[in-house]
Amino acid sequence: MFSESLGPDRGTKLRKNGQNPLRIMIEPKQLNSIFIINGTSFITNNVSESDLNIAPNACYLIINKRNKPINIKYSEDVSHHEVIYDPYKYEKSNKENLNPKDIIEKFDVPDGYIDVLAKWYSIKFTYPDHNLIFIKPEMGISIQIHHHRSEIWKILGGFPIIINGNKVFYFAKKNSVFKTPILTYHSVINPNKEPDNFVIIEERWEGKFDEKDIVRVFNPNHYY
Repeated sequence: MFSESLGPDRGTKLRKNGQNPLRIMIEPKQLNSIFIINGTSFITNNVSESDLNIAPNACYLIINKRNKPINIKYSEDVSHHEVIYDPYKYEKSNKENLNPKDIIEKFDVPDGYIDVLAKWYSIKFTYPDHNLIFIKPEMGISIQIHHHRSEIWKILGGFPIIINGNKVFYFAKKNSVFKTPILTYHSVINPNKEPDNFVIIEERWEGKFDEKDIVRVFNPNHYY
């Protein structure tokens, strides 16, 4: 038996199961306070004990939405499972915002942008009708929803993991398109390890675009 404690609003690593079925054990009364990635499913309500059965080679991650820690038990030692994404790998590192000039030169960013939002893990170039978003390797944006706009993401590079509603899409290919209706959970993770292997996304929207229209339901490194 293997266990780990998970604090409030914390998530586990996104791991890939081995060759055997895996059983995750959490107290039944706490199941209504967790989110779980189980393979290609992102489950955010009515989590059942059967949702904690992980198939061989499936990816899994638990998010604690309680205001108290929870204890997670596993039917086997998961420390040897491949880590696809560690939300907290750079939590204590020095955080310096990306330099727009470096990104423009490296990726030949088209002219015509009217605003730039640079963060330490991503950078966004805003055009009149779309955004270009660059996400650093081994980083991800928060899992979030919007009240006043839907979004359309087109993958331009990097093979990201996309959370879209109750589905998870792994290593999405170039030119893949994902539509996210209003009030739908969504996120993008860059699982690539190489320093220059950014995920690049073209983001368009329908409705009212407002940078403040974001509700973050999982924000591992206090992303803004």
